[in-house]
Amino acid sequence: MTTKLSFPDGFVWGTATAAYQIEGAWQADGKGESIWDRFTHTPGKIIDGSTGDVACDHYHRWREDIALMRDLGLRAYRFSISWPRILPTGRGMINQAGLDFYHNLVDGLLEAGITPFVTLYHWDLPQTLQDTGGWPARSTAQAFVEYADIVSSALGDRVKHWITINEPWCVSFLSHQMGEHAPGWQDWPAALAASHHVLLAHGWAVPVLRRNSPGAEVGITLNFTSAYPASPSYADREATRSVDGYINRWFLDPLYGRRYPADMVADYRAAGHLGPEGMTMVQDGDLQAIATPTDFLGVNYYTRAVVRDEAAPDNLPPTVLTAPREEWTEMDWEIFPQGFYDLLCRLHFEYQVPKLYVTENGASYSDGPNAEGQIADERRIDYLRDHLAAAQRAIQAGAPLAGYFVWSLMDNFEWARGYRQRFGIVWTDYATQQRIPKQSAVWYKEVIAENGLIVGA
Repeated sequence: MTTKLSFPDGFVWGTATAAYQIEGAWQADGKGESIWDRFTHTPGKIIDGSTGDVACDHYHRWREDIALMRDLGLRAYRFSISWPRILPTGRGMINQAGLDFYHNLVDGLLEAGITPFVTLYHWDLPQTLQDTGGWPARSTAQAFVEYADIVSSALGDRVKHWITINEPWCVSFLSHQMGEHAPGWQDWPAALAASHHVLLAHGWAVPVLRRNSPGAEVGITLNFTSAYPASPSYADREATRSVDGYINRWFLDPLYGRRYPADMVADYRAAGHLGPEGMTMVQDGDLQAIATPTDFLGVNYYTRAVVRDEAAPDNLPPTVLTAPREEWTEMDWEIFPQGFYDLLCRLHFEYQVPKLYVTENGASYSDGPNAEGQIADERRIDYLRDHLAAAQRAIQAGAPLAGYFVWSLMDNFEWARGYRQRFGIVWTDYATQQRIPKQSAVWYKEVIAENGLIVGA
């Protein structure tokens, strides 16, 4: 017996990409150097030694890519603007050729009946701003507002959906504390300062976007990991509190007027990550700016964390177990749609978020073309179907979910993983730049046409 799970009328169906991951043309037409240009050209930073110099060559092939999106029936497309393509040195002189590229892209999308969702910052900070302090410096937040003003003044008459920052946790902790992403630092105080300045840049930019793009929706996108204790023990519950605070609450709480979580501030001070005075980077008015009301929250979800305090003496045996590793995605992430449902409901019931868009959700599998040139990626279809079913269940529970963007439109440069991971519903042949829709793309086209999905045997 099969069942159709329908989504609300007007539900937005799309895919997502990011500038550095697909555009290529890293030195074309006056573009400046980004921190990812510098990072990928530094030996040992990318697992396969690759760069985004060419990537999917979208800068030159955008017309072809829009035609592909139209053929797939996409209603919306989330893409990011390359900051150094617009402002090669981060501030000051505008590179008109770079701005014209996005003018043309937006016009082409609208002509194809595809709604543009623009992300202003998806990690490619101009290297000149990094050289003067990067995100740990307050001046970078000020520079971001100038950049947001320029882009929204140029595109705000046609773009009516703006995302300020993508994944502040990655911009701050993954990049400045763990060192996995550009600029590759391992410095706790710098990471905490960066986290604040990224949120401050967002808060300062919101009224600028509203002014330049009247009637537009403005929001921010966070990456989430639903965290669960491995056992009912105090040690595991306490460890889960810390993981949830580190990834989720550190950004959610200030965005929704709750200030930085007091428990995490105390933890960071006790660990020596903050001085005895605490959050000295926070100035008068900052928290009010960060909590400026927004129209929606972008949700990026891929997996969960089952948290175990391995050092706790006499800890209880685990009662929450992950799936066998062979059932995880090729990014080595557990598949757990229940965590998606739990997250969407939490954002609704605990934070009263007015509107939600799933701005990224997807799976990495390397299934390639067979002898007939067809790509049977059933595992990706299963992943997407199960997560969409969880999303529809969350809507039934009251979550104000208004749209869903698959990550990603096409296989692309996957940051520190290089080209070894393939998230696309479209196959990219990097040698020829041929795009081949996978079976998942055909399936997704049917989901969009039906505004729902069929589940069951």
